[in-house]
Amino acid sequence: MEFIQRFLPRELQIVRRLDHKNIIRVYETLESSDGKIYMVMELAEGGDVFDCVAQGGPMPEGRTKLLFRQLVEAILYLHSRGVAHRDLKCENALLHKGVILKLTDFGFAKLIPTTSADLSRTFCGSTAYAAPEVLQGVPHDSRKGDIWGLGVVLYVMLCASLPFDDTDIPKMLWKQQKGVSIPSPLSVTQDCQDLLQRLLEPDMVQRPSIEEVNSHAWLTSP
Repeated sequence: MEFIQRFLPRELQIVRRLDHKNIIRVYETLESSDGKIYMVMELAEGGDVFDCVAQGGPMPEGRTKLLFRQLVEAILYLHSRGVAHRDLKCENALLHKGVILKLTDFGFAKLIPTTSADLSRTFCGSTAYAAPEVLQGVPHDSRKGDIWGLGVVLYVMLCASLPFDDTDIPKMLWKQQKGVSIPSPLSVTQDCQDLLQRLLEPDMVQRPSIEEVNSHAWLTSP
């Protein structure tokens, strides 16, 4: 009931104003006589990033960069439009023709004034992808939560596993503070590892903005 009354109207308001090549397009919204809402959306035929790594294992760094760069561009667009996604995860990163990434599912998205932090206290999204400040329930900038989510997605793409086990939240918080490293059998460049560490910075204030992420050496190199 809370979703219908609170989140659905917000989602419909947000998706109608989005127009980006790396975001699933909503062509039309329809309401039936019994009050059900239907969204006519763009089709991405290649499944999602989670299925891709579950079936194929860790992605080569080159393909990871190709897809991750597109996800960053989608978040750059959203944040420039005053929108925080708040549910970044591999299941919401769809693939089209294997090389085009499309971000979807704006059920927890929020409009944020670009001139203020507008701190949130709401827990949204999936625990395994949630930033420390979200898990702790402290006032937080939802855009910085998106940056952390990007870090978890990047780790999954590179390692085909989650960086933090969400079955024990206190232990998970402790591990988040310690940081992550790529398992030794996997070969990942130093620039890529540097970006990963920055994205998964436990201190929200020190975590980079999406503009800083977009200009990182790993993403700007060929």
